[in-house]
Amino acid sequence: MLLARCVELGARLAEPGEFTKRAFLNDKLDLAQAESVADLIDASSETAARSALKSLKGAFSREVHGLVDELINLRMLVEATLDFPEEEIDFLKQADAIGRLRRLRAQLVGVQATAKQGAILREGMHVVLVGQPNVGKSSLMNALAGDDIAIVTDIAGTTRDTVREEIVIDGVPVHVIDTAGLRDTDDVVEKIGIERTWQAVERADLALLLVDSREGLTAEVQSILERLPPALPRVQVFNKVDLSGEAAGLAEQDGHPLVRLSARTHDGVDILKAKLLEMIGYSGADEGVFLARQRHLDAIARAADHLELAEADWEQVEIFAEELRMAQNALSEITGEFSADDLLGVIFSRFCIGK
Repeated sequence: MLLARCVELGARLAEPGEFTKRAFLNDKLDLAQAESVADLIDASSETAARSALKSLKGAFSREVHGLVDELINLRMLVEATLDFPEEEIDFLKQADAIGRLRRLRAQLVGVQATAKQGAILREGMHVVLVGQPNVGKSSLMNALAGDDIAIVTDIAGTTRDTVREEIVIDGVPVHVIDTAGLRDTDDVVEKIGIERTWQAVERADLALLLVDSREGLTAEVQSILERLPPALPRVQVFNKVDLSGEAAGLAEQDGHPLVRLSARTHDGVDILKAKLLEMIGYSGADEGVFLARQRHLDAIARAADHLELAEADWEQVEIFAEELRMAQNALSEITGEFSADDLLGVIFSRFCIGK
């Protein structure tokens, strides 16, 4: 009643992200810091929360501002030479413009590497478990989660729909998807589950192909392998080594990692976890890592491309200057100094009300 009365008297409900947006518009926060408010709220692990807090305190922004300042100084030098076209090349050589550009590119590579780690902490990865019925997909999901998430029985075809669970490995959120066993069947419900399995495969970042280690790569398993998207990273998981007598461990087969383990005893599960982090590119060192988003990585990649073109065309001073300007604009999108209004609308609309 109180809220309704306030609205009647002219007050209105806050829009999603309105207070953070006001802080941004009044220069209390830049755009990367504003985004980190939402990232801190949504953090799914302590490591991600610490990294989001670093971004909120300006760690990422300071790196970007440092790069932009270097670009501005280099642009000032280049723009000055345009007034003296007869001497511009000699002038740039004397000022070591290319040396400065190369050092700037090296700095950008370092920031890019840190940002990629931050993006992994924020986004995580989607891992789909695939294989024939009764090879231990649900058991492995439970072993990875450390809890009984999926139903496990000796009856083939127990899992008939996708089961999703978010787990955390060394601070990285991993979205694990257990799926229906792949086989020829006349069961209508099971067929629907198998269709959903392949849909999950199409959306995944990585596939774990489970195999009964007692049987190895049968013709049925080979047919599953052949249907996996060629570009999809995968790990072949030979499960049930406690029954086959093989030792748990890591190997390689046909250019892909192969992990032998027992989902029942958990022997070798840590090896698989470490391999997953390695394949996604996570270094495991969160010291100094700030949280980043895909749009940040895209902006850094565009800046890197422009700097590469600038170095290639440095003797064409007008092109050199333009590539530097475009690199600066790309980096400035991260902090919001060069951002379209529609981008700001999308970013702040994803905040919860009252933030």
